[in-house]
Amino acid sequence: MTTERTRIGIQGCGVISPKYLSVLMALPAVEITAVCDLVDERAQRASQVSGAPVLDPAEFATSDAFDILLDLTEPANHHATEMAGLQAGKHVYCEKPQATTFALAGELLDAADQKGVRLGTAPDTVLGTGTQTARATLDSGRIGEPRFATAFMAGGGPDLWHPGPDFFFQFGGGPMWDMGPYNVAALVNLLGPIVQVSALTSGRGRDRRPMIGPHTETTFTPEVPTHVSASLLHASGVVTTLIESWDAFGGTNLPHIEVYGTEGSMSVPDPNTHDGDVKVRARGDWELVEPWAGVVGAERGIGVADMAAAIRDGRPHRCSAELGHHAVEVMEAVVKSGEERRFIDILSTCQRPEGVPLTPLAEWGL
Repeated sequence: MTTERTRIGIQGCGVISPKYLSVLMALPAVEITAVCDLVDERAQRASQVSGAPVLDPAEFATSDAFDILLDLTEPANHHATEMAGLQAGKHVYCEKPQATTFALAGELLDAADQKGVRLGTAPDTVLGTGTQTARATLDSGRIGEPRFATAFMAGGGPDLWHPGPDFFFQFGGGPMWDMGPYNVAALVNLLGPIVQVSALTSGRGRDRRPMIGPHTETTFTPEVPTHVSASLLHASGVVTTLIESWDAFGGTNLPHIEVYGTEGSMSVPDPNTHDGDVKVRARGDWELVEPWAGVVGAERGIGVADMAAAIRDGRPHRCSAELGHHAVEVMEAVVKSGEERRFIDILSTCQRPEGVPLTPLAEWGL
């Protein structure tokens, strides 16, 4: 099969960019044709790896060198970067979260609609064999009708491994905004959209300090909760218990995601990875489910490749703007619920994305 390659321009060449570069350079349906970064050294490094030219960040969005702007900038810059691309008539795909507030995410959806272009949002981990095999197993009826679920991401936080972690704890950060997108995207893929949330939070204002680097004696004060415990009501009636925490300094043995049905239970692997073991249990021992859905050998980048293929084929892309918008509202509402001690209804919704058949990475996007 021959396919015209979709041109990708990458804005932001920081820590996450090498993973995108390696996958996008290996896929036959896309090519990297431009890069830029406010730090020229990082842009030059990405250019050396990809062979793509370095463009001026101030003029990047209006360049004719690419079809899709891939936004890998820091979350605080997502809205401005995406809006510039959309206003220039570019399709845009961004790292999570789509924006730092529900209102800003809504502006991006409106702009994409007005310009008639696509907007996509990470995480694309949900397209790998882990979440997709769990979804296919759930849809097959193997554990019966789902009744409730649990989702946990808990650890000590980036101050344990990052020499300058204070920006992780500022507005738009914290465990809910940093790690929550993975759980919310996986839960929507498995169980559908969310209609109401309630939560309790803690940790805001409790001083922390880096554990490594030159500033280990300097404390900083988190502006956001460092621990979130929430209940999510799905439109299907399923209730999920969600914990996102950077206060588990000794780690945890909690499962990543489990779904409990009328005929059995299912263990879902870490939604921050593309693969992992799916297990089911009825009334005996846990049984391993061999991968039978999802992209085999996937890494960051398959979401933007899926959007490129969807544009070509005239179908919805799976990591959609609507799902990203919904995730932002859910995360914002969870934190607000914890602060105000009340239930909050979710106004947005989204379609449960189309499932992914078992596909080798080398054939993805064709």
